[in-house]
Amino acid sequence: MKTLIKNGTVYIDGAFCARDILIEDEIISQVSDSIEAIADVTVDASGKHIFPGFVDLHAHLRDPGQTYKEDIVTGTRAAAKGGFTTVCAMPNTEPVIDNIAAVEYIQRRAKDLGFCKVRVIGAITKQSEGKEISEMATMKSGGIIGVSDDGKCVQNARLMLNCMKYAVNYDLPVIIHAEDYNLAGKGQIHAGRIASKTGLSGIPAIAEEVIIARDIMLAESTKARLHVAHVSTAKSLELIRDAQNRGIQVTCEVTPHHLLLNEEATQTFDPNTKMKPPLRSEQDRLALVEGLKSGLISCIATDHAPHADYEKEREFDHAPFGIIGFETAFAVLYHHLVRAGLISLERLIEAMAIAPANIMKLYQPGIIEGNKADLVIADLDAKILVNVDTLLSKSKNTPWLNQVFMGKIVTTYCDGDVTWKAD
Repeated sequence: MKTLIKNGTVYIDGAFCARDILIEDEIISQVSDSIEAIADVTVDASGKHIFPGFVDLHAHLRDPGQTYKEDIVTGTRAAAKGGFTTVCAMPNTEPVIDNIAAVEYIQRRAKDLGFCKVRVIGAITKQSEGKEISEMATMKSGGIIGVSDDGKCVQNARLMLNCMKYAVNYDLPVIIHAEDYNLAGKGQIHAGRIASKTGLSGIPAIAEEVIIARDIMLAESTKARLHVAHVSTAKSLELIRDAQNRGIQVTCEVTPHHLLLNEEATQTFDPNTKMKPPLRSEQDRLALVEGLKSGLISCIATDHAPHADYEKEREFDHAPFGIIGFETAFAVLYHHLVRAGLISLERLIEAMAIAPANIMKLYQPGIIEGNKADLVIADLDAKILVNVDTLLSKSKNTPWLNQVFMGKIVTTYCDGDVTWKAD
């Protein structure tokens, strides 16, 4: 099968240029100014931008155990619609992904039924209970790419030290959900002005920062690769910057919602503004945008966290934390950050497609001859409407409902196959 994509504006080595792309089966066979070839399918990408497939380091597919919220089929289909060709599945399923059998289950279902590639992140402790190191060695042999207890945080520093030592032995990055339970308590939103105004209990910024400081010190001691999930405060960024300047292997990600929303959104008591970490102050949000622009924040991850409507649509303090993000990530960021001139389109693509693959050592990312044909064609002048009818995810818990954004994913190719094509 040969597919020729002509006249596109293609992201190559950090810049956009006019190129044609020839795909043969699952491989990019040629990238050139002009390609004249007989192809089974020829696509005219005039006026369109072509990116490497997006990579999401942080997603919850809810399979196994909570497939009423999402499953591998619906989750990866939603991801493909959003331009993702690889998603990394977090282990907080039921049962927890803490053994090789669970790892192989996800890989098998994704290979047979998925619309994009799924890479598995194994639990760092058994059952993610923070009591005993998980079976990292066997899970590594089964194909995990990292370890995390995301959704939970290992509170015992001695155990975390030993987890990092084990992870180093198997060249696995340690991904942390930074939350000190004693400091966070039963908080619902950021411990700031809106918490005082609404009476909702607050989660202080230091609940995140103290764990990041601890784990940076542990990573320095063990030489572990530390990745901070969904960073949310300015002080957290200061800690990470200092660690990087001292040569410690630490990276971090930020979510679209932490880049675009602040604590003010929670005063409506909309459960779709409830997530962990919580939406922080405007000062924190601006620091995150600057951190992304400067490269201190390596990449963007969705933290796609589906919940059924009957779970989310109840009193704020009883609703679960988290929102979906696959289908909206690119559009909301392009619309609010790139079009507003706050970051460049090149930086956005680097953070969504290049940096995530490099951090997890997945593959050599980019639109390069010989690479797998993981590509996204986008129409930056086209609009998308986000509503319950247009979302492919089983769950509809998003703060972007009934809003319109510029930047539409037109086609997604994964290993040369069309996994999403807009009407």
